[in-house]
Amino acid sequence: MPVVQITLIDGYDAATKARLHQALTAAVRTTIGAPLDGITVMIQETGPENYARGGVPRTPGTPPTPAADLVRDFLGEMQRRDLEAARAFLAPDFMMTFPGDVRLKRLEDLVAFGETRYRRVWKTFAGFDEVPGIDEAVVYCHGTLAGEWPDGTSFDGIRFIDRFVVREGKIAGQWVWNDLGEMRGGGTASVGRPLGPALR
Repeated sequence: MPVVQITLIDGYDAATKARLHQALTAAVRTTIGAPLDGITVMIQETGPENYARGGVPRTPGTPPTPAADLVRDFLGEMQRRDLEAARAFLAPDFMMTFPGDVRLKRLEDLVAFGETRYRRVWKTFAGFDEVPGIDEAVVYCHGTLAGEWPDGTSFDGIRFIDRFVVREGKIAGQWVWNDLGEMRGGGTASVGRPLGPALR
């Protein structure tokens, strides 16, 4: 059964070490197919006074915000319509891609694009899935959309899934898939649900 040992400088918090346990366990399980209860991960810690690299003592670095948390916070700012706060989460080359291969770079353009499709819309999240990588992490979030069409008719229960790429603590890209087009064509989304805070 595989045993993974890793040595860290003492000073990382328990939550960071728990994330590392989960990530290493997942890497072993998905790579070699070992049974879950057969995978052992051990973290050994050494005091900063016992650690040097290149002859220079080191201290623990600051762990990055989990990519899924970063995406969740970004979407929260968008829901509050605080574009300035939301923009702080984005990389300089950020790009959004929507159904129909609509590509946007600015959040203001997203707002304007949404106004051509509906009066307002917001997301109910069913889950966030994070896929770590060497240079970037991918986050998928999925759930349903609710809102109001341009004619004032309400809708809800429309499926969506978003894919985000996170690099160096910033969101570099967002890809959006949903059934809005199907529902606008006379689909079966339910109507009449009370409307809540808007998210375009």
